Amino acid sequence: MNRKHKKMLVRIIIAAVLTVALNFIPTDGYVRLAAYLVPYFVIGYDILKKAVKGIWRRQVFDENFLMAVATVGAIAIAFTRSGDYNEAIGVMLFYQIGELFQSYAVGKSRRNISELMDIRPDYANVERDGGLVRVDPDEVEIGTVIVVAPGEKIAIDGIVCEGRSSLNTSALTGESLPRDVDVGDAVISGCVNLTGVLRIKTTKEFGESTVSRILDLVENASSRKSRSENFISRFAKFYTPAVCFGALALAILPPLVRMLFMSLAPEWGEWVYRALTFLVISCPCALVISIPLSFFAGIGGASNAGILIKGSNYLETLAKADTVVFDKTGTLTSGSFEVTELCPVDMERERFLEYAALAESASSHPISKSLTKAFGGTVDRSAVADIQETAGEGVTATVRGEAVAVGNAKLMKRMGIDCREADATGTTVHMAVSGRYAGYAVIADTVKPTSRSAVSGLKRIGISKTVMLTGDGERVARTVGKELGVDEIHSRLLPADKVERVESLLAERNGRGSLVFVGDGINDAPVLSRADIGIAMGAMGSDAAIEAADVVLMDDDPLKLVKAIRIARKCIRIVYQNTVFAIGIKLVCLALGALGLAGMWLAIFADVGVMIIAVLNAVRALFVKRL
Repeated sequence: MNRKHKKMLVRIIIAAVLTVALNFIPTDGYVRLAAYLVPYFVIGYDILKKAVKGIWRRQVFDENFLMAVATVGAIAIAFTRSGDYNEAIGVMLFYQIGELFQSYAVGKSRRNISELMDIRPDYANVERDGGLVRVDPDEVEIGTVIVVAPGEKIAIDGIVCEGRSSLNTSALTGESLPRDVDVGDAVISGCVNLTGVLRIKTTKEFGESTVSRILDLVENASSRKSRSENFISRFAKFYTPAVCFGALALAILPPLVRMLFMSLAPEWGEWVYRALTFLVISCPCALVISIPLSFFAGIGGASNAGILIKGSNYLETLAKADTVVFDKTGTLTSGSFEVTELCPVDMERERFLEYAALAESASSHPISKSLTKAFGGTVDRSAVADIQETAGEGVTATVRGEAVAVGNAKLMKRMGIDCREADATGTTVHMAVSGRYAGYAVIADTVKPTSRSAVSGLKRIGISKTVMLTGDGERVARTVGKELGVDEIHSRLLPADKVERVESLLAERNGRGSLVFVGDGINDAPVLSRADIGIAMGAMGSDAAIEAADVVLMDDDPLKLVKAIRIARKCIRIVYQNTVFAIGIKLVCLALGALGLAGMWLAIFADVGVMIIAVLNAVRALFVKRL
């Protein structure tokens, strides 16, 4: 509890004690009025002050004005009728208790969200004059080597130039398992170094680093308001003046009707009391506070799970998702080639991989890298000579005195060597040694471990159609799509073809639900922009992903998509619950107040009680069950 909350709590206690004590002191008339005004001003002076300021600035109609008019009017009625000021003071007292609780709840939820996103580093260690100097991350230039000790946050994006360690990336990705890094690996700011000392050469300025851009996105998310929030803002703008004039009419018209048309006593005091009760009930606090808080909590809960949602409008659209379109490479598959099948002929497996890796050692092609990776050992470049690469065919070289050819069927045919055709999905790489066929390896882009669970999870939560778009050939696309259980598969697509396909899916949908496109955020930028919601995968190090998408998954786990939709739907459910609950209770209590069946005590429940319940319900959006 901060100083402001403690001060308000003291005021509440003093006002409550004074009010109770005055009930045991026999006073009357102006003395009694003056005595009760002391606790009234102790608890309500700030509300009266704000109401006067609002009138002075011509911004009259707000909850402070409503509460000031209602309680001052109740005191005036009590003075002329019963002398019982407890009700007026009690209304102000419970209103302030509600405000204290609301302020504490909202502040706590905001602090929780801030703590979840507490990834901004306070300093960077730079070597100067043989020692380490702590400097502001903003002062570090591109190309500077920074030193990160165990337990410290990486201040700026860069590449490890010395050291090995494990990184805690949970604040960025929501992933609890540490990530191992070695020399040459790219690392991003905001991660916590767990074990070894790292020397990192920075590749960006602090303002352009991942942590700065993430914090900027979260902080500015509130500027992109949902339709629900805009509706509540417009509603409150017209609602408050309307109820003020309604209360005025309730105070004046019924007494005049009684006096002029029914020849009865007007009973001004009774109807003014009803009008004041009407004003207390009408305060729109529950709606005005709880709806934005629900979206804010939803965005905060998502960020804790490693999901960045750029605004509550995107949260609202995501909740309506019924069609999900995936890019294949880098989204459902890892985007990196691996040896998935190996069939050597009259040669040991290890020797086959060694000869293939040596022959391909001078090439930077992804297939060459995958063969080197499969070999796993140290490539002795002195054991290979006469390397020649033929575009579109492969490589020939001399390895330990033997002629080796590694490539596709065209290369084998040109060299007059019969080769086998692999009955597997992927790229087949054949090898011949000393003019004899030595076997083949199949290299393919592997499916991510959670992709199948993601597709089935989407169907479980009610997504009606899943689609996969890829530039790969039909055979590869069909194999991957069938393995994952995707409903529709479209292959051999250029970026423009993907946009065209998404537009046709949007046309088929006829405005029902929303269409989500999930891609890597780099070559899929046009499609990300065209879909109702663009979601970028694998934002670790991808600037284009953060820029192009409406939602960013801070790791490359497609299963996070299911959680993102669940968070969005839970948040929208809470918004609807609060809206229906608040308006429903208000309408019932307004009717009771107008009919004289509800006094000030019920009125304060309709205002403060409903607000407290709505705020507590809103904070639930912070928490989502694990998948």
